[in-house]
Amino acid sequence: MEGYKVYVDVTAEFSAEGVLTPKSFRWTDGNVYEIQRVKDVRRAASLKAGGVGMRYTCVVNGRDSYLYYEDNNMWFMERAGA
Repeated sequence: MEGYKVYVDVTAEFSAEGVLTPKSFRWTDGNVYEIQRVKDVRRAASLKAGGVGMRYTCVVNGRDSYLYYEDNNMWFMERAGA
């Protein structure tokens, strides 16, 4: 299960109200992907990769992707095929 968890570098911003919003992430191949929109934010577990955190449902290249922000201040995603 843990092999499906991929830690990624994320560019994010905090609003004046303290809201954290991811803007882009760098995948393991070095490509940077822009996040067009965040559709939903909720505390959730990754059933595929394991781990719990704030799950951001993001639109990337027109498709929904889950980006997780763990309590240890690290971001991860689920590897494709998980």
